[in-house]
Amino acid sequence: MLAWLSENIATILICLVLIVIVAAIIIHLVRNKRKGKSSCGCGCQSCPMSGSCHHK
Repeated sequence: MLAWLSENIATILICLVLIVIVAAIIIHLVRNKRKGKSSCGCGCQSCPMSGSCHHK
């Protein structure tokens, strides 16, 4: 088991870093969604899908 870990430590570390980055992005998107911020970065005035995103 230790031999396998020592042979694959670089791959394991890279995977862990990528998992942390993806988790941070997802947390950021969820927090922005809860605050009511748009993910597209533009206003909803001219968006054709504004009626389905924001119900009045």
